[in-house]
Amino acid sequence: RRRVKISTKGRYGLRALVDLASHENEGAVSLLHVAKRQNISLNYLEQVFAALRKAGIVKSQKGAQGGYRLAKSMEEIKLDDVLTVLEGRFNIIEETDIGVRQDAVRWAIQELVWDRINASIWKFLETCTLAELVEQYKELGSSAEYMYYI
Repeated sequence: RRRVKISTKGRYGLRALVDLASHENEGAVSLLHVAKRQNISLNYLEQVFAALRKAGIVKSQKGAQGGYRLAKSMEEIKLDDVLTVLEGRFNIIEETDIGVRQDAVRWAIQELVWDRINASIWKFLETCTLAELVEQYKELGSSAEYMYYI
């Protein structure tokens, strides 16, 4: 188990998936276009998508109209699927083995605080879908289009 600090791999991976999903009606999406829209290095994005493809989250299409597509619907892709592939399983703190009752205070805090926070984080990640992120992105994007600044 390791501490919670989502790396650029996880953050960029989610951003790129939201971008890809929001352009899914255009067919296969070029990683070059995703990289440009999201200001992410193409080489880095290729590494991220290789892991996502291997995990069955995206699929690649070769040829002139090639690019990437989601391998399943946005509603089926949970955030924990994506982050587990890109980050591995993580926890809020890194605790070494405490020992059954060797340190009662640390043991109590681990069970009553850290384990519950971890469970809440994973429950959220297991229920939140890529579709929800795309919907939120589109709502925020459309409301930003109508903002006027003086």
